[in-house]
Order: sequence, then structure tokens, then C-alpha cells
Amino acid sequence: MNKTVKPFSMRDYFGYAMGDFGCNMSFALVSNYMMLFFTQYIGVSLKDWAWIIIVGKVWDAINDPIIGGLVDRVRISKKSKFTPWITIGGALLVICTTLTFIPIRETSYTFRVIYCLLAYCIWSVAYTMANVPYGAMHSAITDDPAKRTNLSTFRSIGAGLAQAPLMLLPMLLYDDNENLKGDMMIWVALICSVIGFIGFMLVKILVTERVEVVENKEKFNYISTVKSFFTNRPLVAITVVSVLNIICFMSMTSTNTIIFQSFFHNTDLLALTNIASYLPMIIVMPLVGLITKKIGKKGFLEAITAISTIGGVVMLMIPLNPEATSSIFIWIVGLMFLYLSNAGLGVIVWAMVVDCIDYSYERRGVKEEGSTYALYSFFRKLAAGVGSAFAALALAACGYVEELGAAQTAETALNIKIMYLLVMTIGVAISFVIMKFVYNIKEKKADENEVATE
Repeated sequence: MNKTVKPFSMRDYFGYAMGDFGCNMSFALVSNYMMLFFTQYIGVSLKDWAWIIIVGKVWDAINDPIIGGLVDRVRISKKSKFTPWITIGGALLVICTTLTFIPIRETSYTFRVIYCLLAYCIWSVAYTMANVPYGAMHSAITDDPAKRTNLSTFRSIGAGLAQAPLMLLPMLLYDDNENLKGDMMIWVALICSVIGFIGFMLVKILVTERVEVVENKEKFNYISTVKSFFTNRPLVAITVVSVLNIICFMSMTSTNTIIFQSFFHNTDLLALTNIASYLPMIIVMPLVGLITKKIGKKGFLEAITAISTIGGVVMLMIPLNPEATSSIFIWIVGLMFLYLSNAGLGVIVWAMVVDCIDYSYERRGVKEEGSTYALYSFFRKLAAGVGSAFAALALAACGYVEELGAAQTAETALNIKIMYLLVMTIGVAISFVIMKFVYNIKEKKADENEVATE
């Protein structure tokens, strides 16, 4: 290649961070509010919500690998393999996210159920078209392992920045009876998705793809891609950990909102707990480089999942008086320890996925960033669907009645609080076991990886 390539710099870190900022301005909004919007405001039952999400994720099983294969095999621009796809997906996200939150509560129940399903399925295609090429782009920016780890950290910073305005939304979106103001959601969705699109444009402007891409002209073989995925032991391990994290943390976000509505009867402090749940990430980010140099990415995740497990057990043992404001602050501190696992995984996981993609390339000699990342993304989104369905069914098992909104019985509210803690604690405990005994890429040095002897 006879052209001059811009040297790797802070502009790449910042630009790449803006991609996850763009993704999460839509993803976090849908994850945090879609269930509440359709069950509490539109009037869709929890049972119908559960099957809608499952069907939506089966649809993801079809579109994720297809879009990943297209990214690998269809080159839209000679200048970039990934940014044209990110631009198209980002533009579609603005439209689809806004349409998801149209207030249709006055229509027939059948129409509301069908609309909920279609809105989610179409939104998921738009999200995949932006997120899959963005994630796969990671390995094309640099081949330096340390810089890749830092890119993963900056990606988490971008996701955290997207969460910042969403943390403050509870101050605007709940009425005096602690119920959701659903008629405001369409405007919130439009504003958030437009801001997210600006993030995608910054990726296009600031990030440079330096690692030469070997074009894969072979016909897309779904069976071969799936086989490659499931024979990649570390990739399967980190995928399972990611799935558990999404089910036990991200998909349970609405459950924490319900706890503040019905157990503490105080949504005014919900914004504070949302902010506090991200403090562990702020603490971990500056230290992750130093820690991983000492004990590696594998050891890092082992340590934080162990700490979170202990924190969850302690929280289950502490009785809380819902009438005491001090109980809310104890709850917030306890969640900070539990969310340490979520924060650590968010900071380091993308670098670990790139390690797993390189591991596959070394074994098979085929570079399939888009296809591999698409399957990983599929399982993450499947987890989001299963998690949302599980959360809905778990709430119903606790006695939650959606028509009552914040006016649940004291027994139901207590059951929901215990269920929430149990799910997260069990999830991080299993994650610790998987990282300890299944994941087998172990760093000897900061810039050298080896596969552990089995």
C-alpha cells in the first residue's frame, strides 16, 4: 500500500467510543423503557410481552448472521469496510427507535400486540446493521493488543456517556403517583436517537482502519460459521458470561425501577441509584490497564465476579425497612458492589472478543470478524430477549400485577426485591466459575497471549 495512513492516536479512541455512545442511546432506551412503556402505558400484558420478546429474538437468529456475512463479503466503499454499514444502520435507528414509542394505547388490544412485535423486530434489524460492523471494526483499527484493550475501555466510556442522560430521565418520566408518563416517550426516543446518530458520524470522521482486511469471497456458509463459533472454547466462555450478565443485570433494569415504585415508594431517588450503578465503571476504567498487565484479563474478571458474588450474598442477608430513607442508601451501596461485575465486564469484554476472533483465525486461517461478531451479538440480543421474558415471568411469579403500577402489595414488593438480588448474585457466581475453569486464553505479558494447557 502506497498511501499514507494516519498514526494511531487519541482521535481513534474518542471516535470509537462515540460508536457505542450511538448504539446505547437507542439500545439503553429500549432496554430500560420498552417493557414499562408497553405493559404499564400501552396495556400489553406481561404474558404477551414475554412471547413477543422471544419471537423477536428468534428473528434476530436470522438477521444477525446474515448481516454479519454481508459485512464480511459486501464492500460498499473502497475507503472503509465498516463505516458505510454503520451509517446506514445509524440512520435507520433514528426512525425505528422513534416509531417504537408511538402512543397507541387507544387502538385495539390485538393491534397493540402486533405493533409491539413488529416495532421490536424492525428496530432489531436497524440496531444489528449499526452494531455488528461497529463491533467488528475493533480488530481493523490496530493489531496492538494493549491498544485494543484501551479501545475496549473507551468503548465502555462511550456506553457510559450514553447512560448519563438516561439516568436523569426518571426525574421527567414519572408522575406524582410514580407511574410512567408514556406520552412523552416518543419525543425522548426521537431526541436520543438523533444524538446517537451524531455519535455514529463521529466514528466515520475520526476512526481509521489500519489493519489490512483480507476479503472473503467465499459463499456465506451459516453452518460453517456456527461450527467455528462453537468450537472456539474461549469465545463460547465469554459469550456465556456476557449472556448471564445481560440476563441478570441489563434485562433486570426495569425490575429495579419497579422496586423503587412499589417497595421504596420513591422514584425521586431512582436517578441517584442509576448514577451509583455506574460509579464502579468510573472507578474501574482508569485501573483496568494496570490490573490486566499484572493478572491478565482472565484474572481481572475472576476477581471482580468473586467480589460481586460476596456483595450479593451480604445484601440478601441485610433486612431493609422500606419506610426508612437510610434503607435506600444501603440498597444503592449494595448495588455498587453487585454492579462491579457488570462494570468490569463492560470495560474489558470487547478486547476479549477480539482475542477470541484472533484465536479462531490462528486455528482456521479464515478472517471472519463480521460473521463471528454477528453470532456473538446474536447471543447477546437473544439474552436480552430471554432476560426480558424471564424478568416478566419472574415478576408475575412474585405476584406483580401490571394494572396496579406502583400500588403493589407489600408482600409482592418484598418478593420482587429478593428475586432481583438472587438473580444477580447467582449470575455473577456462575460467571466466576466459567472464567476460572472454561475460558482458556491466558496472558503471559501485556503484549503476549497464550492458550492455557488443557
